[in-house]
Amino acid sequence: MPHAAAQAHDASVDPDEIDRFSALAESWWDADGPMRPLHRLNPVRLAYMRDKLCRRFDCDPASLRPLAGLTIADVGCGGGLLSEPLARLGADVVGIDAAAENIGVARAHAGEAGLAIDYRCTTAEALAESGARFDAVVSMEVVEHVADLGAFLAALARLATPGGAVLLSTLNRTPKAWALAIVGAEYLLRWLPRGTHDWRKFVKPAELVRKSRQAGIALEDVTGLSLDLRRRDWRLSSDRDVNYLAYGRKTSA
Repeated sequence: MPHAAAQAHDASVDPDEIDRFSALAESWWDADGPMRPLHRLNPVRLAYMRDKLCRRFDCDPASLRPLAGLTIADVGCGGGLLSEPLARLGADVVGIDAAAENIGVARAHAGEAGLAIDYRCTTAEALAESGARFDAVVSMEVVEHVADLGAFLAALARLATPGGAVLLSTLNRTPKAWALAIVGAEYLLRWLPRGTHDWRKFVKPAELVRKSRQAGIALEDVTGLSLDLRRRDWRLSSDRDVNYLAYGRKTSA
């Protein structure tokens, strides 16, 4: 498998997780398939990222390409569900994923859309080791799938320029998250394949703040995401019991 070398050197890579998402690669752009929850999450998480980045880099969020001139690394990009809209907003995007199958899907879809996105099959650690640096590093719905959270956050910090932005999203390790994200989403509603998540790898906001600080990232905002079950769409909220977003800046040199 293409992740074998990465597994030997990169502490954050979980080969079982890579295999799981590789098997779903062809489903990334099926809005009614296994990635349906991510498609529904996209508008609210994209708006959050746009607004945080515009505030950080003094951009106009109302313009057609508010992120023009910014370099962004999308870590754990999957099939490109976030990389593509970020590119449409004007950013120069490098999307990375440890699963070659995901990168193949992402490249093909971007080509069909006429978008110039630099997709690479690699890991955060390897990209950081290459010397690549970005104005912003985003990693959405990835934290709960890595093998070593501290090592992963340290790699994200290395990828950001000093003062650069880091944006994350993940799931809280609460009974409510277990009931909704696993029992509800995977077993009852079948929005996700069974086994997509391991509740033990969910991350409490305080843990993410602490481990980010240790890695050289100061998180300045942690905002909850709530699902409107009737409309089946998401909104920002003060409820961080299940899903949440986080924004911060790199503090280390």
